[in-house]
Amino acid sequence: MSVQKGKDLLVKVHDGEAYQTVAGLRARRLAFNAQTVDVTDGESAGRWRELLGGAGVQRAAISGSGLFKDAGSDALIRNAFFAASLVPMQVVIPDFGTVTGPFQISALDYSGNHDGELTFEIALESAGSLAFGAL
Repeated sequence: MSVQKGKDLLVKVHDGEAYQTVAGLRARRLAFNAQTVDVTDGESAGRWRELLGGAGVQRAAISGSGLFKDAGSDALIRNAFFAASLVPMQVVIPDFGTVTGPFQISALDYSGNHDGELTFEIALESAGSLAFGAL
C-alpha cells in the first residue's frame, strides 16, 4: 500500500437510497476500541495480568470537522441529531476497505468568527454491529 491522501478517507451517511459523503469535512477520524476483562487472580503465573479473550465490549467512534455547506448530508446529520436516531454510516478507508453500520451522533458543534467561515464538528458512536468490507 502506498501513502494515501487524508482527503480520501470518506465519511458517508445513508440518505434512504444510497450513501452520500458528509459535505465539507476537512478532517475525519475513525477509532476502534475494545474493553478488556481482567481475570487475574492470586494464582496467575508470575503475577502477570490475565485477560479473558472474546469478552468485553467493542466500539467505534467517528469524528470530523469542516465547513458548513448546507448540503443534503448536513440536513440528514442535523435531523438525525435532533431526533436522537441511529443513522447508517459508512467510512471508506483508501486501499483498505469500508466499515459500515449504525451510529448515533453524540456531539454536533457549530462555530464561526465574525470574519470567517462557519465550521462544524461532529462525533458519532457505534450503536450496533459493524461490518468490514475489503476494497
